[in-house]
Amino acid sequence: MRQYLNWKTYLSLIALLIVGASLHYTNQLAGKLADEETKKVRELAAALKTLVQSNNNQENAFASNIIEQNHAIPLIITDEKGGIQDFKNIDTTKSLAPNARLIQERLAEFKKLHLPITVDFGTGKSYVYYGESDLLTQLRYFPYVQLAIIILFLLVVLIALTTAHRSLQNQVWVGLSKETAHQLGTPLSSIEAWLELLRDNDENSEAVIEMQKDLDRLKLVADRFSKVGSAPQLEEENLVTRLEGIVEYMHKRAPKKVDITLHTKEKEIPVNISGPLLDWVMENLIRNALDAMAGHGKIDITIANHPQQVWVDVQDNGKGIPNYQVKKVFTPGFTTKKRGWGLGLSLSRRIIEKYHHGSIYVKHSEVGKGTTFRIILRR
Repeated sequence: MRQYLNWKTYLSLIALLIVGASLHYTNQLAGKLADEETKKVRELAAALKTLVQSNNNQENAFASNIIEQNHAIPLIITDEKGGIQDFKNIDTTKSLAPNARLIQERLAEFKKLHLPITVDFGTGKSYVYYGESDLLTQLRYFPYVQLAIIILFLLVVLIALTTAHRSLQNQVWVGLSKETAHQLGTPLSSIEAWLELLRDNDENSEAVIEMQKDLDRLKLVADRFSKVGSAPQLEEENLVTRLEGIVEYMHKRAPKKVDITLHTKEKEIPVNISGPLLDWVMENLIRNALDAMAGHGKIDITIANHPQQVWVDVQDNGKGIPNYQVKKVFTPGFTTKKRGWGLGLSLSRRIIEKYHHGSIYVKHSEVGKGTTFRIILRR
């Protein structure tokens, strides 16, 4: 279960507990207030009976005072046949319907809420139907308003924290990339100087050629790291030619039993890209595919040319990615390998989304059968 739980989950659970406790407490208060209102209506019914039956002026004055003090609880008094005798605390000015129709509608509502209180005058009976005061209604709806406020607040906090977290991550990775490029610069300059000295001796010519290739490769790596921290200049290139170079380079360094194939229906697909950075992304994807294989298998790179976009699919038949890990593969620091910092795919996404304004995602993955990554580049 731990793999599904994070700080966002705990924060959401705490918010739900707060709302649940508030809802329970508010319901208790509403229940007590509803009981108090029922008592007041019973007192009012008794006061009505007193006014009709009593000849005592003091008792009548007290009963009248009880009736006049009710300014909150809406009620309707009917006779035995259901005819409306009187009503109180019902605002008829807020409805476009005729008063009689409005009172009938409210009477139907009150009948659903409470049983009527019977007032027996001896010569006949009246029934007091009553609803809930505005205070009680507001109290019942308060937890839901509170829930909406907490959810809104929670969303704002989550968005703010996520944005701040991503911004911090970006600063860390950019700083790391720039520092790496800076640290590589000094030894590369020194190695280049030593190569110049070795070139003076013809016996070293073969070794110098190979060392120069490695030096050029290291320069390319340093150049890639330096470009991660700043927006690169995109230039129109033939994507097919670029990927053919990557496939050729990686094929020489892959196990002999691994076949890397580029599939395309067109020989020329112009796209605005940063060649060195796109090479880096493709190398990351191919290396990950190679790591997912046991020294043998197949990697298919397919280019699909569309009017507005170009799709590049990198498909392998390796061990695949479990469903619960698919959403985490681009998270900085996440890795399933025993070695590595888990930055490759994170930087790849940054290169594709931020610098090329495209997208990269796991199109499909199945454990034991392989994984397909898709890169979408704008035309």
